[in-house]
Amino acid sequence: MQPSNTELILIRVTGEDRPGLTASVTEILAKYDATILDIGQADIHNTLSLGILFKSEERHSGFIMKELLFKASSLGVTIRFEPITTEQYDNWVGMQGKNRYILTVLGRKLSARQISAATSILAEQGMNIDAIKRLTGRIPLDECQADTRTRACIEFSVRGTPKDRIAMQEKLMKLASELEMDFSFQQDNMYRRMRRLICFDMDSTLIETEVIDELAIRAGVGDEVKAITESAMRGEIDFTESFTRRVALLKGLDESVMQEIAENLPITEGVERLMYVLKKYGYKIAILSGGFTYFGQYLQKKYGIDYVYANELEIIDGKLTGRYLGDVVDGKRKAELLRLIAQVEKVDIAQTIAVGDGANDLPMLGVAGLGIAFHAKPKVVANAKQSINTIGLDGVLYFLGFKDSYLNM
Repeated sequence: MQPSNTELILIRVTGEDRPGLTASVTEILAKYDATILDIGQADIHNTLSLGILFKSEERHSGFIMKELLFKASSLGVTIRFEPITTEQYDNWVGMQGKNRYILTVLGRKLSARQISAATSILAEQGMNIDAIKRLTGRIPLDECQADTRTRACIEFSVRGTPKDRIAMQEKLMKLASELEMDFSFQQDNMYRRMRRLICFDMDSTLIETEVIDELAIRAGVGDEVKAITESAMRGEIDFTESFTRRVALLKGLDESVMQEIAENLPITEGVERLMYVLKKYGYKIAILSGGFTYFGQYLQKKYGIDYVYANELEIIDGKLTGRYLGDVVDGKRKAELLRLIAQVEKVDIAQTIAVGDGANDLPMLGVAGLGIAFHAKPKVVANAKQSINTIGLDGVLYFLGFKDSYLNM
């Protein structure tokens, strides 16, 4: 119970932001020994919105409000007061125990229509938005002169428990498809803020091609191999079977072709920025690929990647034999390797991230704490909880909570 000689008061300060404003307000509260129960501040285009809930003795409340009004006038800001009842405060405290989530909305640009649709889904699920942050830099006003690779990302901090998590996920996926946007809905816990290991598929994820298709073109069997590749990525045929059939078609190809392809790999948009930031902030990085070690190791040297697991082509007398060495790195093996690396690095599985585009990536996407389908096949998008389809691979950084201001290269 609130003592009868105390009051709870919520103050809201709005106006042009300036250094020392928060200090000036709290200095007055300190003068009367007020207790701050909650405080929050947002700054949008240099316009401040500051809220403080405080408790003070009734005999001091009038003096506090009077001094705050004078201070607000001298600072050129507006201040409003609202008394809060014990019941209102208790209800607010009760909300603190509820689950917290982060909804990240991402695209080349974000319109009011997209934001309205996403937040309406939250409202339908009975969830409350506590805070909103823009993670990307300023969007150019002149769209004609804007970089075609612009990014827009908004993060919503949400409290509550979804009424129907599956239905919510389905609605967000439908929305993403219809309005050309991406989303991530994650529980806001310690693991989300402490990701430590990220595992990438290589072909059509880190690079904008399937290397086996490039090899096949040089071998004169491009159409045959491409058809098998696409069928495997859609999950229509077993990956190991498809891999064996495709490698067999490469028999007789000269080893020198691999170097030529490696030196001209089309790197996916955003990879340079993504790798720079991940290394800067101490993430361990792995390539887990159904492609080939030759190309994985090339990327490893280029970006300082920590682990590479892929398939080894057999080469005799400078020619591909149409066979491979060791076990195939298929979907099951990718998930096993993710767990193994996490164990070696002493990282909880909830602190891991996996990114891929094909059906053979689904097992590791499911095992990882955060699984992201990247420009993926429909079956993969339908089974992944997060996906990125509108921007480059550096979109992963926003799902990890990074702001553009952290990411200067």
